[in-house]
Amino acid sequence: MAFDIDMIKAVYDRYPSRVAAARKAVGKPLTLSEKILYSHLWDGDASTVFQRGKSYVDFAPDRVAMQDATAQMALMQFMQAGKKKVSVPSTVHLDHLIQAKMGADKDLQNAINQSSEVFNFLESASNKYGIGFWKPGAGIIHQVVLENYAFPGGMMIGTDSHTVNAGGLGMVAIGVGGADAVDVMAGMAWELKFPKLIGIKLTGKLSGWTASKDVILKVAGILTAKGGTDAIVEYFGEGAIGLSGTGKGTICNMGAEIGATTSTFGYDDSMERYLRATGRDEVADAANGIREHLTGDPEVYANPDEYFDQVIEINLDDLKPHLNGPFTPDLATPVNEMKQKAKTEGWPLDVEWALIGSCTNSSYEDLSRAASIAEDAARSRDLNLKANIRN
Repeated sequence: MAFDIDMIKAVYDRYPSRVAAARKAVGKPLTLSEKILYSHLWDGDASTVFQRGKSYVDFAPDRVAMQDATAQMALMQFMQAGKKKVSVPSTVHLDHLIQAKMGADKDLQNAINQSSEVFNFLESASNKYGIGFWKPGAGIIHQVVLENYAFPGGMMIGTDSHTVNAGGLGMVAIGVGGADAVDVMAGMAWELKFPKLIGIKLTGKLSGWTASKDVILKVAGILTAKGGTDAIVEYFGEGAIGLSGTGKGTICNMGAEIGATTSTFGYDDSMERYLRATGRDEVADAANGIREHLTGDPEVYANPDEYFDQVIEINLDDLKPHLNGPFTPDLATPVNEMKQKAKTEGWPLDVEWALIGSCTNSSYEDLSRAASIAEDAARSRDLNLKANIRN
């Protein structure tokens, strides 16, 4: 069992009392982000009121995740702490040192050959200090976390900016530097400026070729690459409930491109289905037990302007497939307008090569769309070649 159900149940046990104390202290209903933050205060005193964007606060994250490029220094620092085991559940994922060049099998073997010393060190250190170890080829860190460790209402930090992917399962998951990870693994408090809150109200329903990814591409065009700085982006509304669990993960993952501290969604049926589909019935059952605390209070979503520092509304019925770029991730253009805009701006019109990656968006749901297009293009090319040969 990858997940720690006892830890998760302990987190959930303290939720009702801390949420109640926080709601009384601030004197108003709470957003999901506030519930998670106040439930993870280092000293456990949820009766203190903090100023968004100003107060520096000590937190107690539930988990730590590290990828191989950043885990090296983090673990060497942790070794100096004199601890026999890490204080919170932690994992190391060997994925960043694998370069995509010739295909999965050859690339994996090349990485093992070139980085064997690093991999061996990380494995031995993980075994010694009780850290979960995911060997080369086991998967992208963000997807592994989503499938195995993320849980609604939790707080985690990871030594990678796309740790925020876990927001797709209702976490506050934040990318940090190695020193921050060391503090938490050593049993110390983790400091964060209390975030501002941006609410994204989603109405309507996705249709046609429009995907969850288009939501964050649209948001990036509105907020720009710096618009989410020092803020948690919280998605809500009927449109949010209609998105899949992996679709939510895609949106949260790409939230790193707007500079957001993290992004998150309230717990709903799609998250429950995803938890059960990935063998985590116990987590789903536990989450159902405190379901009302794993999403924002109804009053917040009914009158979001009173509770968020900024509110953006997107009607999914009207949302079109988007392309962002070139040159910057916040240059958002609907696909059906891209050709004319490229001509106007003088951008290249012929696409000769494309690399479809899995870091900023590791959703199989979305990658399957890209794979379908690539397969169709390859079939069309082959048919044209055969036709030319016959002629």
